[in-house]
Amino acid sequence: MTVELNHTIVCVSDREASAEFLAGILGLEVGAVTGPFVPIRLANGVTLDYLRVDEVTSQHYAFLVGDAEFDAAMTRIESDGVPFWADPFHAEPGQLNHFHGGRGVYFADPDGHNMELLTRA
Repeated sequence: MTVELNHTIVCVSDREASAEFLAGILGLEVGAVTGPFVPIRLANGVTLDYLRVDEVTSQHYAFLVGDAEFDAAMTRIESDGVPFWADPFHAEPGQLNHFHGGRGVYFADPDGHNMELLTRA
């Protein structure tokens, strides 16, 4: 068997709101509550398991998406008024990047996790 990432826990102040936020941008469904977790399942089978905690430390999550998914996500980001940046330090507002010959964008979730969408790794 090869090594695969199966799931990771995303610590947030409101598990439902944060899961709905990201799922909405990515065009995914939020799964049923499982114990203390609200999951989002990605295409490769990995789940993001949202867990409510009292103190959140910002993390970085990067999602490799196709061009059509990127366009759809950008439409949702812009129509929802979500601020976005071309860089991970949020110094280039309202812009995309073209790293590795693709397109990329960074945006923050409700708890300040730095989310990234990229079309080329």
